[in-house]
Amino acid sequence: MTFVTKPFLPPFKEIQHLLERIWESGTLSNSGPLHEELEAKLSDFLGVSHVSLFCNATIALMAAQKVLDVQGEVITTPYSFVATSHVIGWMQNRPVFVDVEPDSLCMDPGKIEAAITENTSAIMPLHCYGNTCDVERIADVAERYNLKVIYDACHSFGVEDDGGSALRHGDISVVSFHATKVFNTFEGGLLVSHSKEVKTRVDHFKNFGFVDEVTVIEAGINGKMSEFNAAVGILQLQYFEDVLRRRAAADELYRELLSPLTGIRCLEPVRQKKRNYSYLPIFVESPYPLSRDALYALLQEKGVYGRRYFYPLITDFPMYSDLPSATHLNLPVAAAASQSVICLPLYPDLPQAEIRRICEIIRSAT
Repeated sequence: MTFVTKPFLPPFKEIQHLLERIWESGTLSNSGPLHEELEAKLSDFLGVSHVSLFCNATIALMAAQKVLDVQGEVITTPYSFVATSHVIGWMQNRPVFVDVEPDSLCMDPGKIEAAITENTSAIMPLHCYGNTCDVERIADVAERYNLKVIYDACHSFGVEDDGGSALRHGDISVVSFHATKVFNTFEGGLLVSHSKEVKTRVDHFKNFGFVDEVTVIEAGINGKMSEFNAAVGILQLQYFEDVLRRRAAADELYRELLSPLTGIRCLEPVRQKKRNYSYLPIFVESPYPLSRDALYALLQEKGVYGRRYFYPLITDFPMYSDLPSATHLNLPVAAAASQSVICLPLYPDLPQAEIRRICEIIRSAT
């Protein structure tokens, strides 16, 4: 069976010396030496100054709202993993959904202003599949209405636009290091902020609000990354450029083989100068003879397990479907994408022969 992704794992023997360092230090958590080393390496690698490691990106998105004092309505996208909206509710805020752009599947900045009310406090867009949002237009709206911008950049590790890292935008950006991502620490996440003061508050919040042994300044949470996860990240970073090269080769072969097929369209990169090849989404459209779901089933019959990222829309789930902004009429582009996209298998170890077989299955239905 071929699944939509397979986590990259460095050679097992190479983790041993890092594990020995953990055993020697006796520090397993609480910002140990490997945690501090990974933060420094990621800051340098990504070209961003203030980074905070987390146990996962979900907790980091919660922390972002807390430290920015986000209260009320948060304008967000329906076309994402459910965590993007769940974190808003967990912080006692309310998601308001706006549609996405048809070319990037990122939030449509032209839809934001109409969704703003006196209760709006922030905007939480997603850099979808590594495509970068129209950050200038989003920043313009945010500035005019005094709104915070928190980017769900969970797909965007290593992505750059014309000005540098995609993670430099907004008030805060959050990246996922989950096992399915292009850079993983098994579980983990990263919060990027723009000042020492914000980083300090983030770091206090993720450690129960502790400043020192006897001082707690707020009701924080346990969002710390362990030394083991940091060790995995240090080792993964050494291989990232090779991982990127291999993912790029797989992406290129898919696009070459699928380009002649009428009704099968690959999502194009938008506003990316450096890509991370995190996903390979295809649109299944007329006149392709099978529906998206029929092709999805055919692939599974052949042992190929793609994913309908993102289906259903977040707004179709019962905890959101009754919200006024959740109707498909309000979200036509997102709704159409949800019904037509399949993400095909893409990972560094995916053999070229398997890519050819997958594309032949898709071609065989024409």
